[in-house]
Parts: sequence; structure tokens; C-alpha cells
Amino acid sequence: MRIAMPADYSYINQHFGKAREFAILDLDGDKVSSVRMVSAESLAHNHAGLAGLLKGEQVEVVIVGGIGPYALEALEGNELKVITGARGKIDDIAGAYARGELVSKRVVCNHHHGDHHHHHHHGK
Repeated sequence: MRIAMPADYSYINQHFGKAREFAILDLDGDKVSSVRMVSAESLAHNHAGLAGLLKGEQVEVVIVGGIGPYALEALEGNELKVITGARGKIDDIAGAYARGELVSKRVVCNHHHGDHHHHHHHGK
């Protein structure tokens, strides 16, 4: 199985649309068998482009911290499973997912352009 996470060095980037690169990880059972970084430098806030990039990499699951509704819609529209609300080191998150311990928290962020106050709605 191939999963992807927006990367901020070795940690998951909490803002999907601002990620400059993605970690693409291959899982073999409950272990990570390979990791590589893919640049998304030219695709910031290009939801369809980011979804297409990940789909083109044969990613099946995208694990994110926070994500906006349009980005979420673009990923799910490309038949990618999305798990939200993840925090921490990419390796730790991948391991938790592989072991079946990671649960989506359905965190969707509503960012209003020009408004520097971020409103986060946490669903159950």
C-alpha cells in the first residue's frame, strides 16, 4: 500500500495546501518499506494539481493534519482515502497507520483569505 503525507522536514505539515513536498511511503504489512520525497513547490493551494500529483504517484491514502474543504473534496474526488488530524513525525504516523492505530479526526479547516484568524471546526 502507498500512502502520502504533506511534509515539513521529518514532521507532517499541518497545512496540506501549503506543503512544499510530500512524503510518499510504501507499506509492507505493518512496516514502512520505502520513503521518498516528491516536490509540490509549484502546486501550493492548487487542490486539483495536488490531488493529481498524488494520484499519479499511485497513492491510495493521504494522511494530513489540517485540510480545507476544497482540498479534501479534490482528494476524495480522485478516489483517495483521506485521514485527517494527524500530528507528529512522519515515520511514527506511518507506523501507527500500518498497525491500524490511526483514526481520522475529520479536522477540516475553514481559512478565510485576508483573515489571519484561523477557525478550526472539529467534528466528531
